[in-house]
Amino acid sequence: MKIPKRIQPLVNEGLVDEVLRPLMSGKEADVFVVRCGDDVRCAKIYKEAEQRSFKQAVQYREGRKSRNSRRARAMEKGSKFGRVEQESAWQNAEVDALFRLDDAGVRVPKPYGCFDGVLLMELITDDEGFVAPRLNDVTLTLEQALEQHKSVMKDVQRMLCVGLIHGDLSEFNVLLDGTGPVIIDLPQAVDAAANNNAKRMLERDVNNMTQYYGQFAPELLETKYAKEMWALFETGKLNTETDLTGKFIESNKQADVGSILAEIEAAFDEEQERKARIRDADED
Repeated sequence: MKIPKRIQPLVNEGLVDEVLRPLMSGKEADVFVVRCGDDVRCAKIYKEAEQRSFKQAVQYREGRKSRNSRRARAMEKGSKFGRVEQESAWQNAEVDALFRLDDAGVRVPKPYGCFDGVLLMELITDDEGFVAPRLNDVTLTLEQALEQHKSVMKDVQRMLCVGLIHGDLSEFNVLLDGTGPVIIDLPQAVDAAANNNAKRMLERDVNNMTQYYGQFAPELLETKYAKEMWALFETGKLNTETDLTGKFIESNKQADVGSILAEIEAAFDEEQERKARIRDADED
């Protein structure tokens, strides 16, 4: 087939030998099956910001740090340079997350690198060598649903242990190979410690998966893995060896609203002072 324009530089550099066929076109990227030497892999081409349909990207970027202060200021201001840097950060977020999660034992496609907005990674296949189906395209038995739900919850736990939350996890972002579920699509991965939306996103991820598997195993609908995980994470007691039960007792203790509002006000004042310092530095 004709080589896509964005993949041509990888062919020129010898990173890709042949583009075999398109695999899918999604809200944030187009994916192709490519040959790299003797291996068949995926090439994920990220769409430009104006072409993506992914919503509310700002809440996912919260807490991501740029090591370069000039770039950070440019991204905050939304300048042309800043938008270019923001795109680069969005694309690199997935490859960084994949490397971290692969090292942590989470079942994700093995990454090989991101080159000019093209991510090369493992092609997930079934036992017969065909492209693995998405979870939403399969029907499960009770036993399969229970086993797979347990596997996904363990991977969500491993992710949280390295400080990451998928942020958009559902049956549409999980493939099913011959061994079990494989989590995909991570450009919106959330920093669990630095993002104010982290708890809510963790609960949504876990609830999405529980609702899906609950179709086949209704007893799963009574579990509370997200609340259990987050409580352990907040107190520093969560690790990869923690045995989760799916049970959680809600606290009846009332929140100190006054203290919370005071903390919010103090944080707001600090942010205003920080922005003022940045403005003053830029004017100098």
